[in-house]
Amino acid sequence: MKSTIRQVNGGGDRQWQKKNQGARPVAGREDNQAATLKDLLNPAVVSKLKEQAAEMKREEETRKEEERKRAEEARKQEQKRLESSFEYLLNNSSQDWKKFK
Repeated sequence: MKSTIRQVNGGGDRQWQKKNQGARPVAGREDNQAATLKDLLNPAVVSKLKEQAAEMKREEETRKEEERKRAEEARKQEQKRLESSFEYLLNNSSQDWKKFK
């Protein structure tokens, strides 16, 4: 099917529109709805793509969880190092020495 381009004048704007685009109706679809990529692909390919997307999402969640655990462990190590430092303890201790007299 050959498509041609024609000019549409509307409100002073110059717009171009394809004539006879030749969209074929897909079985099981109404004529007023456009065919989607899902309708055009083989159902086996669609299911394989969905499985691949789900696996990629699981891998991303696993990676984020491992990264969170590493960051938490690093924070714990830093806190442990600081608590063993006399300077840190002195700077962060209560300055009210009257309580201990």
